Amino acid sequence: MTRRTDASAGTPATVALQAAGIAFRAHAYEHDPRAAAFGLEAAEKLGVDPERVFKTLLATVDGGPLAVGIVPVAQQLDLKALAAAVGGKRAELADPATAERRTGYVVGGISPIGQKTALPTVLDESAILCETILVSGGRRGFDVELAPDDLLAVTAGRYAPIARQR
Repeated sequence: MTRRTDASAGTPATVALQAAGIAFRAHAYEHDPRAAAFGLEAAEKLGVDPERVFKTLLATVDGGPLAVGIVPVAQQLDLKALAAAVGGKRAELADPATAERRTGYVVGGISPIGQKTALPTVLDESAILCETILVSGGRRGFDVELAPDDLLAVTAGRYAPIARQR
């Protein structure tokens, strides 16, 4: 995989990947503002199996700190499993305004990479089965493709079973 350094792709996520020396491929597509499911839209427009496209969700754990859960777009985040993965008992999805403020990204374009605040990050273990996965590159209509282990390296994250079927 080659690194792509298009000026048009310059986001905090791509800057962080380049600074870490991590190979990635940038994928831009025309985002439809009417799309209800940003991740499924990305999979469809990029022609990629939805099991390889992952969404980034933020949750509050035990009423306090935020954590990042990254799961396939065709599945749901298991909040109890995410809480357990970061040493908590209970989690609930973060308020969108809080998620935007803490990450520096807008909902639908929240990348797990290059966030304003480093947060505990958990990638669903299904990613282990993929040579590469796609995650948001930091804006709507822009994903980055990279090896799952590289994603964990750049986010100081870890694998855990945190996804469940819809």
